[in-house]
Amino acid sequence: MDKKLIDLFIKNAIAEDVGDGDHTSLSTIPQGTQGKAKLIVKEKGILAGVELALEIFNQVDSSLEVETFLHDGQEVNPGDIAFTVHGSTHAILLAERLVLNCMQRMSGIATKTNRIVKSLAEYNTKVLDTRKTTPGLRYLEKWAVRIGGGVNHRIGLYDMILIKDNHVDYAGGIANAIHQANAYLKDTGKQLQIEIEVRNIQELEEVLAIGKVNRIMLDNFELPLLKQAVQLINGRFVTEASGGIVEENVADYAACGVDYISMGALTHSVKSLDLSLKAF
Repeated sequence: MDKKLIDLFIKNAIAEDVGDGDHTSLSTIPQGTQGKAKLIVKEKGILAGVELALEIFNQVDSSLEVETFLHDGQEVNPGDIAFTVHGSTHAILLAERLVLNCMQRMSGIATKTNRIVKSLAEYNTKVLDTRKTTPGLRYLEKWAVRIGGGVNHRIGLYDMILIKDNHVDYAGGIANAIHQANAYLKDTGKQLQIEIEVRNIQELEEVLAIGKVNRIMLDNFELPLLKQAVQLINGRFVTEASGGIVEENVADYAACGVDYISMGALTHSVKSLDLSLKAF
């Protein structure tokens, strides 16, 4: 966990929610009131965000006492109790929605990712996330992918060179894009992997003739063409399939022999896991 980044996220999220005060709690519950609450699982899945919840409670009120029973990555069922929290009721209520919003979304992502990882168990293919994340929540969403057993692709624009179709078109072609990317790395001294997206067999053959990349993304290839492309590459480069891949057909893509499958669906349209924080 990146503590500095998480602390900033929590600070901003609380400021967004509390404004000039939690007037409902302030008006209905006397100051100093103590209470307990428990995090109840209401749906089967993979739990994620417990470590984050502990940080949220600590930042809201470091005197809150949390007892954890379940941890990130565990399979959970309806009725399971992930943790209890004891202390100031005002602090618990202030933290409640942020804890639930984060844990529900992260658990939904981890659950979906884990289902896909299990469906690929017989293949040597790993599932990747993408940059199709919620602005401001990318770190949490990619964290949840890892908890679910998936692999993070690049975190942002800064940690990999990924030459996509628009880059190729703006650069004046595949050869120009690859040569300029390599020249940039040499000039700047940056140690970055280079990946290039290809849209058809002709573009793939051009990349194979040039080389000078680490990974080839086969974008929107139909299954027979994907299998042909993997055979053409023949292990010379890392392969990644992307485009139109969903949970229902992911195993078919893995069967073509690619090293990675990237899926925006892991993060951009996931269903949150049902969780509840209740007083007791």
